[in-house]
Amino acid sequence: MRAMILNQHTASKVAEFLLQIKAVKLNVQEPFTWASGIKSPIYCDNRVILSYPKIRTFIRQQMVDVIQEGFGKPDVIAGIATGGIPVGALIAHELELPFAYIRSKAKGHGLQNMIEGIINPGQNVILIEDLISTGGSSLKAVDAVKENGAHVKGVISIFDYGFNIAKENFKHHECAYLSLSNFQVLAQVAKEKQYITEQDYEYLIDWHQQKV
Repeated sequence: MRAMILNQHTASKVAEFLLQIKAVKLNVQEPFTWASGIKSPIYCDNRVILSYPKIRTFIRQQMVDVIQEGFGKPDVIAGIATGGIPVGALIAHELELPFAYIRSKAKGHGLQNMIEGIINPGQNVILIEDLISTGGSSLKAVDAVKENGAHVKGVISIFDYGFNIAKENFKHHECAYLSLSNFQVLAQVAKEKQYITEQDYEYLIDWHQQKV
């Protein structure tokens, strides 16, 4: 499994964009409740990026660069439902590659597909995700592609919470992954740009250390 190195300049720029457009919200006084029930001072909705053409283009190009420099050109780009689908389609268009997407679960009717689009056995696939927390949904998509007989070169996401459980899960699956930005970088940028106070920053770091 190839070790992927985060580009710090890109990570800071992406974090700043996410804060500017409120794709990421920080609130230490009234934590958000995730679908899992976890109380969190951070909430991330990267689908907001799609409404900002310049930022959308920057994200797309950075992901294209990561693919070309870190993985080489694959045969197929596949988006992971739902947040990875539009970004993946933009990347596939840029690279002039076929695009498919992976459902969170098999369709309950018709052909009962989990993979929509064409991924042939033996093809090399890059999966696109918008967000990684535990890595569970991403790796479910990885398994679906492998079960179809194709090879997963890696998973690329916009943002990563940096939880150890995700690192362990990807390691167990022997799957490389890289995010354009992560929690630590975002917290630092939020403090430097005065989105949060020094006290808020210390709270965020303490919360994150408890999770990792």
